[in-house]
Amino acid sequence: MTDDKPDSTLSLLEQEGEVAADYVEELLDVCDLDGDLVIDARNGRAYVTVTSNQAGDLSALSHPDVVAALQELTRIAVQNQTGEFSRLILDIGGSREERAKELAALVDAAIARLEGGATAAALPHMSSYERKLVHDLVAERGYASESQGEGRDRHTVITGRA
Repeated sequence: MTDDKPDSTLSLLEQEGEVAADYVEELLDVCDLDGDLVIDARNGRAYVTVTSNQAGDLSALSHPDVVAALQELTRIAVQNQTGEFSRLILDIGGSREERAKELAALVDAAIARLEGGATAAALPHMSSYERKLVHDLVAERGYASESQGEGRDRHTVITGRA
């Protein structure tokens, strides 16, 4: 595991990752699926990545909505065992990379609307993690963005050049 956090914080993230990995491993066993788990700590979060060498093994679990639901269940399992709120990120079968590509396409389309004369472009609601990725993509492209709305309706609005 790698992170720039103090040892105590890194230790907590490692514990969170271990608990999460145990939970996900049990889930894979119940589903009779094989998967290799990698635990990491980055940017103050524990990450658990599940991969498989067998084509299609994880396809049923790697759909973005399924990953989001499993991530929430895994976070609850971690919280129940550690007593601490979890911001764990779960990636199954490359789902995060695929979602990052989808978000980049959304940002590009929104910027095209701005370049076409729109004053702002709102994106669909998404998780805080996805909004963070969007804000980073928008900034890389030289535009400004902000999150608006509350709860499940929270979304990103992209405006003119930064």
